[in-house]
Amino acid sequence: MKALILSGGKGTRLRPLTYTGAKQLVPVANKPILWYGIESLVAAGITDIGIIVSPETGPEIEAKTGKGDRFGANITYIPQASPDGLAHAVKIARPFLGDSPFVMYLGDNLIQDSLNDFVADFKKKPLGAIIMLKQVANPTAFGVAQIAADGSVTRLVEKPKDPPSNLALVGVYLFAPEIHQAIAQIQPSARGELEITDAIQQLIATHQTVEAKELSGWWLDTGKKDDLLEANRIILDEYITHPNILGDVDERSKISGRVVIGKGSRLTNCTVRGPVIIGENCVLDNCFVGSYTSIANGVSMSDIEIDHSVVLAGATISGIHRRIVDSLIGERAKLTVTEHRPKALRFMVGDDSSIELA
Repeated sequence: MKALILSGGKGTRLRPLTYTGAKQLVPVANKPILWYGIESLVAAGITDIGIIVSPETGPEIEAKTGKGDRFGANITYIPQASPDGLAHAVKIARPFLGDSPFVMYLGDNLIQDSLNDFVADFKKKPLGAIIMLKQVANPTAFGVAQIAADGSVTRLVEKPKDPPSNLALVGVYLFAPEIHQAIAQIQPSARGELEITDAIQQLIATHQTVEAKELSGWWLDTGKKDDLLEANRIILDEYITHPNILGDVDERSKISGRVVIGKGSRLTNCTVRGPVIIGENCVLDNCFVGSYTSIANGVSMSDIEIDHSVVLAGATISGIHRRIVDSLIGERAKLTVTEHRPKALRFMVGDDSSIELA
């Protein structure tokens, strides 16, 4: 079995960050979102992985992710000239996929459930596809599945006004090679894209069995700032199980809870309340770092308070005397202040930005 990770698109909902970088490389708990999907696939025994990339961000994704050695995988990069739909991505990946069954995984999604049982179940049954579903409070915002009593899928509806269920399609699918024939028989939708929901509906129409599996754990789509911050919160809570202080912390600093501090980092007169992760070679002086904050490598911070935020590599933040909350701050961004300003501050700051609060 092979895997296809979709990591193209323009990431418009995470601009300005994604003007200069791939949304799938934005870190959650200091690890690119994309890498969680790769690790999940490898843990399920799938090591032959194709990644769909766009011309704009493909080189960056390939440079940071590599050929797969760090994951125990073999990665092939497949360029998609324009984002013409999920089914179009499968279509252009046909030379890589051949006639193998495969997992399709959207690169900006995170799921808690292991893929192992889903893959094992798919291998032992004559199925056209397995789709993964999650109950949601607002099904009109998603593709929604209608399920028969035996667990098979009878109908898929994209963002329905009158949803047949509250079961939304998660961005992980398992397909038999018959999906290629189904894609060949569909036409672009009203928005000009080849929709994977139409292809799955074509499988159903040609009497292929499409089975639904409801996730028991969380599902996170990290396409927006608040979604990414929530993903960061959940991942920190789940993966940081104990303190791990590898950097230098002076005697005036107070570290409490589950806090990870990377090698080469120095903290002076700081208070840090976990769960928090601080990367390597960071310098923090006279700072308060509150729960659910991730600080990437090479960040410099002084005389600030920050809480429930994500700070990307190489950023500099200093002299802001009101707490920064619910913020996403891009690589090498600089935030400084020249005089006191009131209340809390919220930011979404792209790479290489410079902000001075005067």
